[in-house]
Amino acid sequence: QVQLVESGGGLVQTGGSLRLSCACSTCTFSTYVMGWFRRAPGKERQLVASISWNGGRTAYGDSVKGRFTISRDNAKNTVYLQMNNLKPEDTAVYYCATALGLVRDESGYHNWGPGTEVTVSS
Repeated sequence: QVQLVESGGGLVQTGGSLRLSCACSTCTFSTYVMGWFRRAPGKERQLVASISWNGGRTAYGDSVKGRFTISRDNAKNTVYLQMNNLKPEDTAVYYCATALGLVRDESGYHNWGPGTEVTVSS
């Protein structure tokens, strides 16, 4: 069974940065597309970023383009989300997930971590 664990969330001020990590110790990590999603209070879960198995292709949600960067280290079975210039509207629980293709809809993702909470204060 694939087990994903996110870390790196916390409280940060507007304009600050955080780096989220998601590790998988029980999967053939390098075969998966990895995605970061977030669910803000009262809203549906939405794609933040995704990355192909070798890191050669990435995709971002419109609201985070130019501020967030997704990367991965297959040797460490870990995917990262560098978040810069954070805004209060980035406040959400952030989840990582696996997929077999570079898709944007969460229905294409099959394994999910428990999430890590990010709060951006104004």
